[in-house]
Amino acid sequence: MKLKKLVAPSLKELFVTELENMIISGKLEIGSKLPSERELAASMQVSRAVVNAGIAELEKKGFLVVKPRIGTFVEDFHRNGTIDTLVAVMKYNGGMLRDNEIRSILEVRTIFITLASSLAADNASDEEISALHRYLDDLKGCNDCEEASRLLYLFNHEIAFISRNTFLPLLYASFKDLVCTLWVRYAQSYGIEPLYLSALELYRHLADRDKEALGTYADITSKKSIEGDRPIYTG
Repeated sequence: MKLKKLVAPSLKELFVTELENMIISGKLEIGSKLPSERELAASMQVSRAVVNAGIAELEKKGFLVVKPRIGTFVEDFHRNGTIDTLVAVMKYNGGMLRDNEIRSILEVRTIFITLASSLAADNASDEEISALHRYLDDLKGCNDCEEASRLLYLFNHEIAFISRNTFLPLLYASFKDLVCTLWVRYAQSYGIEPLYLSALELYRHLADRDKEALGTYADITSKKSIEGDRPIYTG
């Protein structure tokens, strides 16, 4: 069994997590004004430096907005958040998301995989497509959920790269934490083999340059993860 080194969170990390949870849960309502940094520091028994750094990180994540000489307010993170916001929301409450949130994530994945694989079928060389199999070989023998997630990310990112679209690899890289979190959770629930078999199916359609099959692949696999017998999130 592979075990991780345990690392105690810093005071800033604890501060950020506490406010994130209060915002996501609605205890701190969107538009509400936070107490001053001095008041927050005294209330939470941390230094003002911790509060200042924590607020800066929460603003970067899209949870707060700082208005000079006015104050710090809870941002409308659903409307104005970033990918960092989405990752934080995913980790809230132990990573349990509502069905509509999972559906939204997988719909985006469907669009991405459909476009990237279709372009790769048109533009990639046979050698580039064959080279994808090295990720599948490693994935087949993998017994660690996080490593399996990393290999799947690399597999899909490479498809984006050989699509010849300049921005698709950059776009997919920005979603790395998001998709890896989903795959880890799936692997923990159902094992790594279904992920391998799904990736192998995608590879075969791509090797055959079967754009019709590629067009339905992501939609079918996404629906299975929501409504099928192996949903990513249950309960």
